[in-house]
Amino acid sequence: MKNIAVIGAGTMGNGIAHTFAQSGYKVHLIDISEDSLKRGMDTISKNLDRMVSKEKISEDDKKKTLSNVSTFTSIAAGVKDVDLVVEAATENTDLKLKIFKDLDANTEAKTILATNTSSISITQIAAAVSNPERVIGMHFMNPVPIMKLVEIIRGYNTSDEITNTIMELSKKLNKVPVEVNDYPGFVANRILMPMINEAIETLYNGVAGVYEIDTVMKLGMAHPMGPLQLADFIGLDVCHSILEVMYDGFKNPKYAPCPLLTNMVRAGKIGVKSGEGFYDYSEGRKAEKVSEQFSS
Repeated sequence: MKNIAVIGAGTMGNGIAHTFAQSGYKVHLIDISEDSLKRGMDTISKNLDRMVSKEKISEDDKKKTLSNVSTFTSIAAGVKDVDLVVEAATENTDLKLKIFKDLDANTEAKTILATNTSSISITQIAAAVSNPERVIGMHFMNPVPIMKLVEIIRGYNTSDEITNTIMELSKKLNKVPVEVNDYPGFVANRILMPMINEAIETLYNGVAGVYEIDTVMKLGMAHPMGPLQLADFIGLDVCHSILEVMYDGFKNPKYAPCPLLTNMVRAGKIGVKSGEGFYDYSEGRKAEKVSEQFSS
């Protein structure tokens, strides 16, 4: 396996492209937007610069990594002659189904089709292609170049051969693959998102403030960051979407998004990427200042 296509140049997509390229694979980074592709490549370059400054890689390593990435605005052109496609588009079921129908029409039957979805059914996505046994979940964690875990999710029809291939490939990327079955939220988000939602409920009910909730979880439970800060980092819109997928899949009220989360998403206060969520990021990405609406 030498040639990889990654669909989506956003945070996850450019991170996945970076990781494959740094491991010596030829990567086709695909996005319908030229601006998104430029931002994605700029992010990869900046992240590589950071690694050079920390002496984790050399300047030559950086140049080789960047030379391994080519950009495309067409799925048909970008997936030609690749061995694996990793879809990392927006967490939207209809969009993913459309992309996989396009992949079915533009890839060979031997091409492995993976999705980086964090919650949507692999079995449902696989139903969009004529041979669903080649579809698998490959859920990377953010930031992709740093985080070791990859959730490998088998759909109902995913073959043993494809699963074993992707497990071994993940190890070659210096990741730790963990195989899980296809149920809403898989393992990572089935456990993480209710915790984040409960932290928001705790704030919503006035039990404690933003700083206090996050401090309890960091110092008391040894979490590297508090659940509200983590929600900001993931994106409150993404958290909301994942909770809705789980609520729809299980029909269990414990997965229903907290009304406060819903209102914040509607107001566009979705965390780091919007400049404000539970914390104020107007002066930087560090969660040092609690958002004004929660600071009184």
